[in-house]
Amino acid sequence: MRDVLDELLAIWRSGGTAGVATVVRTIRSAPREPGATMVVAPDGSVAGSVSGGCIEAAVYELATEVVATGRPELQRYGVSDDDAFAVGLTCGGIIDIFTEPVSRTTFPQLEAVAENIAGHRPTAVATVIAHPDPARVGRRLIIGGDSVDGSLGSARADAAVADDARGLLAAGRTTVLSYGPDGERQGSGMEVFVASHAPPPRMLIFGAIDFAAALAQQAKFLGYRVTVCDARPVFATAARFPTADEVVVDWPDRYLTAQAEIGAIDARTAICVLTHDPKFDVPVLRVALRLPAVGYIGVMGSRRTHSDRLRRLREAGLTDAELARLASPIGLDLGARTPEETAVSIAAEIIARRWGGGGRPLSQTAGPIHHEVHHDVPATR
Repeated sequence: MRDVLDELLAIWRSGGTAGVATVVRTIRSAPREPGATMVVAPDGSVAGSVSGGCIEAAVYELATEVVATGRPELQRYGVSDDDAFAVGLTCGGIIDIFTEPVSRTTFPQLEAVAENIAGHRPTAVATVIAHPDPARVGRRLIIGGDSVDGSLGSARADAAVADDARGLLAAGRTTVLSYGPDGERQGSGMEVFVASHAPPPRMLIFGAIDFAAALAQQAKFLGYRVTVCDARPVFATAARFPTADEVVVDWPDRYLTAQAEIGAIDARTAICVLTHDPKFDVPVLRVALRLPAVGYIGVMGSRRTHSDRLRRLREAGLTDAELARLASPIGLDLGARTPEETAVSIAAEIIARRWGGGGRPLSQTAGPIHHEVHHDVPATR
C-alpha cells in the first residue's frame, strides 16, 4: 500500500470511495509480492499494480464492482488447465487478491496509518479477508507498538490477531494468518491478511568515497534508509552524498556501537565497509561481526587485502564462525569496474543473500525463478 498511499489518501480525504485490490497470497512464481496494491479512483484512473499487467483488466473490473456493491471479495487468479486463454498469470503462478471499497466509512484509520508510515513508526494492518459470516469480511485492526484500534468482530479474535501481528511486524513480514471463526488458534474458517508497515531497512555505508556515493544511490532505489559514516569531516559532507538520508562524521566503530545500543540495528540492516583502511575497517568489523542480528556485512578490498584483513580480525579475537558472516571481497562477480557497476554488484549480492539466490544467470538454472524463503517469526502460539 505504501506505493499508492498518496493517491488513496487524496480520494479518502475528498470523501470518495476507491476500489482497492491487494495481493494477499502467492503460490509458486508470481510477479508481485503480498502487499502489492492497485487503486481504482472514482474517475476511473488507476495507481499501482497487482500483477505487472497479466490480470490488471480483470482486477480493474472487480474493483469497480466492489465499490458499487459495497461488498469486498477475495478472488484467486492463476493458470486454468481447462482454458488456456482464461484470465490468469502467464508466469504460471497463482495469486489471491482481496478487493474492497475504501472510504472514510470503511477505513476511518487510514490517515493515522499514513502518518505512522511517514513517521517510520511500525504499524500493522490486519484485515479479515475470509469468514463464514460475510458481515465480518473487511473488518480490520490497526496494531502499533503499544496500541490497537478497530475490531475484527470479537474480543477473542482481536487479542489473538494483535498478538500475532506484533510478531510479524517485528520480523517485517506480510502474510495471511488462519484462525477459527472467533479467533481460535487451532481452528479454521477465518483468514486475516496482516500487512506489516515497518520502517525501511537500513544500509550503513562506512567510508566516504566515490564508491559510497554510487552505493547510496543504488540503496535508495532499493528502498533502504541510507547512512554514510566517516571520521574525516572533509569527505563526509551532505553535498558529496545527496541521496543519503544522513551523513555522519564519527569513527565507524563508535557510531555502529552506539546504533546497536539504541536498538537501531536489526536483521534487515546491511553494513557495507568501503574504507580501505585497517584502522577504520578492522574496528568496525569487530563490532559488526559480533552483533546478534544483521542482514548483511560486506567489506571492499582486493583478495590480498582480504587475507590481511582476516589475519588482523583473528588477532583481534574473532572466531571462524564470526568471520564466516563476512562477504569479502564485497559483491557478486559481474566484472564491475566503475563505482556505479560496483554498486550494482554489491546490491545484487545483498538481494541474493536475502532471498537465497545463487547469482547465476537464470538461463543456466532450472526450477522456480522466485525462491521460497521462510523468515523466522517470534513464537506467539
